[in-house]
Amino acid sequence: MTIDSAVMITYLVAMVVIGWWAARRARDKSEFLVAGRRLGYVMYSGTMSAVVLGGASTVGGIGLGYQYGLSGAWMVLTIGLGVLGLSLVFAARITRLKVYTVSEMLDLRYGGRAAPVSGVVMWAYSLMLMATSTIACATIFGVLFGMSHIPSVLLGGGIVVLYSVLGGMWSITATDIVQFVVKSVGILLVLLPAAIIKAGGFSAMAAQLEPRFFSLWSIGGENIFKYVLLYFFGLLIGQDIWQRVFTARDDKVARIGGAFSGAYCLVYAFAGALIGTATKALYPALEARDRAFATIVTEALPVGLKGLVLAAALAAVMSTASGALIACATVAGNDLWPRLRRNPGAGDDLRTTRLFTLVLGVLGVAIACLVSDVVTALDVAYNLLVGGLLVPILGGLLWRRATRAGALTAMTLGGGTVIACMAYFGLSAQEPIYLGLLVGLVSYVTVSLLTRPEDPARLATWERRLAGKADPAEPMATR
Repeated sequence: MTIDSAVMITYLVAMVVIGWWAARRARDKSEFLVAGRRLGYVMYSGTMSAVVLGGASTVGGIGLGYQYGLSGAWMVLTIGLGVLGLSLVFAARITRLKVYTVSEMLDLRYGGRAAPVSGVVMWAYSLMLMATSTIACATIFGVLFGMSHIPSVLLGGGIVVLYSVLGGMWSITATDIVQFVVKSVGILLVLLPAAIIKAGGFSAMAAQLEPRFFSLWSIGGENIFKYVLLYFFGLLIGQDIWQRVFTARDDKVARIGGAFSGAYCLVYAFAGALIGTATKALYPALEARDRAFATIVTEALPVGLKGLVLAAALAAVMSTASGALIACATVAGNDLWPRLRRNPGAGDDLRTTRLFTLVLGVLGVAIACLVSDVVTALDVAYNLLVGGLLVPILGGLLWRRATRAGALTAMTLGGGTVIACMAYFGLSAQEPIYLGLLVGLVSYVTVSLLTRPEDPARLATWERRLAGKADPAEPMATR
């Protein structure tokens, strides 16, 4: 464990050093929040892959493989398909808008009254995602160092906050590239072959397990549909994902680099499922599926490699935490604070942006210290995000006839339906998001068709922005 601990400590120190080095490039708001919008193919693909494949995709994906076999890949498969859909269909348009947040896009498309509602939801979602990822960091430190919950949270969360505040998106991108490499080596090149070899190969696994473990559909259609709604569609609209799209040098990088990232996610999905299946063949009576990752790492790997694979899991978690933190700070400084101050330029300077990152990072760490499980809170935020915002966001990008009234109605009724259904069915039930999306879609289309079309000047400027032919400073009509 001394060698494994040394590997982990080296990794953590490297994250801080890389964050400090990258901080020299964050000289203004654009550099801090979106890396100056100049990432090329390699850095863009690496940072996108790192942010979408977090602890749930790694530890959770292996756990699903333990329970369902190859079919357990579906959760991460829908993440990969979501990245592919975002990259191939929407990324070019998003990149050309030259905005910082999803709410700013809604503001441009529908008018100022649409942005505050979406901003609050995005802010809450990003903060909860940062807190849950920090808790996941703490569990890894607990396994390796035997640390209790609060010291583990302070260590992991403190490092994430430190390098995020130092260099913003440049620090996050630089550390994401290292995390992407560590994760790829640790999971794909070390743990995957080690688990299969220890299980005796595919023939031994097939002899040991039921045929359902080698079916792609045994997880059930209901679970697959749930993953499509939550992860495929959620990835199309999340601020933490869009903010990575904003970093691309041009729409070609966003499209092709994102497609590579999506393909990588598909490979990662099957790797996790196979590791979980091998673990099931070796240790069929684990008390919980989430113990599959720690069990196979402990039993299948020699000293030194254990530390590398635990560092890979930590890399997955830290990249998600830092991405959520910068997204939360961006929404607060760009969409919410200026409106509270009634000053459109209130959050434009770099010092204020860094301060928001620090304050919200401390808040996220504090939440992670106070509670050991905020999954329910994340479910609530995710339901509101998808149920209230998916329809107006995608509708604004795809449907010219959509109106501000339709968007506001969809946000209000879709979000309201989600809240009412969570109160009736339970906070973690699936019905809220189903019914919220249905009500949001019907109200969006109906009200848009019944109300006066948007001002032609606004639409013309919007369409020029989507085509990359307008100056980002060009004012939009407000009627």
